[in-house]
Amino acid sequence: MNNSYKKKISELFARILFIGMGLSLLLGCRKASEDFLYKGDMLPVTIKGYNGGSEYMEVKIDTVKFKSIISTGRFDFSEAYLFPENKQTAKLVITEKDTKKVVLERELKKGDGAATINFLYANDKVSDMPDIPALEQGKLKLIYMFKPTVTNYAEPVDIVLGKYYWTPKVFEEIDRIKDVKPYEFTKPITIATFPTVGQQYNGQPTLVSFVAYIYKAGTNELYTKGTEYGWHATSSTAPKPGANAAASKLYVFKEAPAGGNMQFFKELEL
Repeated sequence: MNNSYKKKISELFARILFIGMGLSLLLGCRKASEDFLYKGDMLPVTIKGYNGGSEYMEVKIDTVKFKSIISTGRFDFSEAYLFPENKQTAKLVITEKDTKKVVLERELKKGDGAATINFLYANDKVSDMPDIPALEQGKLKLIYMFKPTVTNYAEPVDIVLGKYYWTPKVFEEIDRIKDVKPYEFTKPITIATFPTVGQQYNGQPTLVSFVAYIYKAGTNELYTKGTEYGWHATSSTAPKPGANAAASKLYVFKEAPAGGNMQFFKELEL
């Protein structure tokens, strides 16, 4: 047997050995993949919302702690949880990082698929955070939460959107969000955009202000009637965007009287 033939035989054996090792590795990876798929299902979990408190928060599903931390202000992150074999539910718990106070608990079901937890945490209270409607040309879309932190007004109110004509000092209602409960989010309301300059009222040129007044529910009576607080036509208004450009906004606002008149502080705008 000459050297050339021996070399070819050696190369052939080397190739067979290489192919065998590759097949073995491939089968091993496939087996590991099958074990992974069959022993548990990966559940994507998204945590988003707004933390109005001063404490950072941690997220845990059963005994698995998320790497991401909920900081103050807006937050939005996603991680994945692997359900153990033969387990169909898991408990999600959100706690304040330092105090260990439980903020929110939620049961997750494998059969429900990807989970999204969207909430507002403020004044030691948790509220479900609504989804902000999509922007639409020529439309103003608004969601509110009213917090009467000074008067402690406990009855429902109507948030009334309208135009204030500086000449002759007239308010014109456009639409209203009815039966708004304090500390709860309203349903979205949609009105058309409108110009505020170059306008007329009964043939007279006038400026127009976009305002949002707060009435006692089902009435045209300001909710502050009977209290020590007055009402200014243009500064006693809930927060709102500009009137002439499309917008979709969520506002959380609270009472902040000034100069004897009721005014409001915008705590959150999204």
